[in-house]
Amino acid sequence: MPSEYLWLIPLLPFAGFLINGTVGRKLPRTLVTAIALIATAIPAILVAWLWITMKAAGAPDAIELVSQPWIAITGLQIDFAFTVDHLTLLMLGVVTGVGFLIHLYSAGYMAHEEGYWRFFAYLNLFMFFMSILVLSSSFLLLFVGWEGVGLASYLLVGFYFKKDSAANAGKKAFIVNRIGDFGFLLAMFLIVQHFGSLEFGHVFNAINVNPEWHGGVLTAIALLLVLGATGKSAQIPLYVWLPDAMEGPTPVSALIHAATMVTAGIYMVARCHVLFDRSPYALTVIAAIGAATAIFAACIGMVQHDIKRVLAYSTVSQLGYMFLACGVGAYTAGIFHLLTHAFFKALLFLAAGSVIHALSGEQDMRKMGGLRKRIPVTFWTMTMGVFAIAGIPPFAGFFSKDEILYQAFASPNPLGKLVWLIGLITAGMTSFYMFRLWFKTFFGPEHFDEHAPIETHGAPVHAHSGTHAVMEAEHDSGQAAHTHGVHESPWIMLFPLVILAILSVVGGWVGVPASMGGHNEIEHFLEPVFANPNAVEAATTTASHGLELGLATVSVLVVAIGFLFAFVFYYKKPGTAAALARRAPALYNLVQNKFYIDEVYSAVIISPLLMFSRLFLGGLIDGGLVNGSAAAAGATTRGLGSLVRRVQSGNIRSYAGWLALGAAAVLLVMIFGRSIWLH
Repeated sequence: MPSEYLWLIPLLPFAGFLINGTVGRKLPRTLVTAIALIATAIPAILVAWLWITMKAAGAPDAIELVSQPWIAITGLQIDFAFTVDHLTLLMLGVVTGVGFLIHLYSAGYMAHEEGYWRFFAYLNLFMFFMSILVLSSSFLLLFVGWEGVGLASYLLVGFYFKKDSAANAGKKAFIVNRIGDFGFLLAMFLIVQHFGSLEFGHVFNAINVNPEWHGGVLTAIALLLVLGATGKSAQIPLYVWLPDAMEGPTPVSALIHAATMVTAGIYMVARCHVLFDRSPYALTVIAAIGAATAIFAACIGMVQHDIKRVLAYSTVSQLGYMFLACGVGAYTAGIFHLLTHAFFKALLFLAAGSVIHALSGEQDMRKMGGLRKRIPVTFWTMTMGVFAIAGIPPFAGFFSKDEILYQAFASPNPLGKLVWLIGLITAGMTSFYMFRLWFKTFFGPEHFDEHAPIETHGAPVHAHSGTHAVMEAEHDSGQAAHTHGVHESPWIMLFPLVILAILSVVGGWVGVPASMGGHNEIEHFLEPVFANPNAVEAATTTASHGLELGLATVSVLVVAIGFLFAFVFYYKKPGTAAALARRAPALYNLVQNKFYIDEVYSAVIISPLLMFSRLFLGGLIDGGLVNGSAAAAGATTRGLGSLVRRVQSGNIRSYAGWLALGAAAVLLVMIFGRSIWLH
């Protein structure tokens, strides 16, 4: 594929955004849908064509498209340029492929929503910025995409802007991410200062040709980039925005908060591996953050009742796995898990949306149960996703998760064995809470009343409305609310589930290690990007296959234990979990309330900041200085006006007197002024 076609990949979604965002309100929904789908389908086809081209014999390792200079000032030039290497190609495949499937699903899920055109305009805008982020060949252009996906996330999370919780969730996501973005900006300032460029090629080549550069300013840059990644990829301490982002429509959760945007931080760290490899301290920090986030979020996910929040904390935990992998230098393993996670987590969110659709908006798992025969396609596809994320062989998640655990165990990083143990425990917890979701949703007695009237809040709203979904109601003559039985989703929603379910089964086979009879194709595919193997990969190539198989066996046993506990607690003896919670109410409430992190942030940061804003900025600055200055200016103007208007009295004698006085003043000035000039 010639490089000149690269610009179509981001341009087409942007065109879809412009069309639907400007005239979409006046277009029929079928045309809005067609525009949005075409704007994402063609880029997916182009990426497939690009994939075939770059896999051909003799194909270059990277394709570049450079425009005219974007910024050209003394000592700094930045081109608006795209670069596609194997890492970019893999990310583009995820963004465009999974993105198209989610767009297709959304056409059914959002079919009766108000603002249908607006929703697809925002989705296309997100695809545009995510493509820019992935294609960028410089830190600055990456930052444009980085900020753009943050904007699109804010718009989509707050799509139900009339609902306070959704509007607040959108603002929370936007503000928390700005904290991380501040670190990214500072990192770019340091890069410009010390390298004189923001181009990836220039910066990484400068590092490669100076093997003596270690630590110091490189560590400072790396840690600031890590701060940016913790915001975008929802790691401790900036993870708090992602669970609340579930207030947006379910397809938004699948696209932005599972498959694409939240992996941007992982992608950025892997892209900058040359920089991070020169800072062991920064890598250790990444490994510690990833391990802590993985087990912390898994703890919270074990006791959540909202089906989407379980998946949200699961996403945070799995992102911790990816961070952990990068921290021990196993970038290929982290990207491998990013790939498989995109398949099974998008599937899980979309299947959860199908469950919510079937129950007319219900998200509480305590009000589900017995759905496997009511919605069989949703059940079987979601089962594939549950098995994949739990790490059961031969599903996709097993190979990527075990690759991370193996690389961590064999890593020379001082935290290697510790993060392996944490990752292993997290694997068991993941198995437990995912099978908990599976049993509570699809097995046991039915806890829903399919004939119960649905609250409408005074206006007809369709059941697809996600977090605030309600059924249409009849208000004429005081008639009872319309009821709706449990029903399977339409095929426009089920087709993406089937495709993602297949990928959740076979998607990990590209990374089957040699110890299990495979060739680890993804490692070979990404080898041109990570051409200089780090210490982990060098060390693990000499490790015995027996060790790898042994660690995989231990992992499977831990996953089986997690399944066994979920089976006993929520299927065999369903009252066991509640009984245990009653025995340790303090611990249960601590975890149930998410360790009160949001409350701590509110008390320590938000409330003092608001008080400072109201008292100092609002009271002293705004109320005193700004309003006082305006009041003083007004009073001065009124005072001068009251004096001047006396001149305009309307009395001719007065005017004549003022004229004479003025003439006398002019004469005096002329006489005395000339006298002073002559002397």
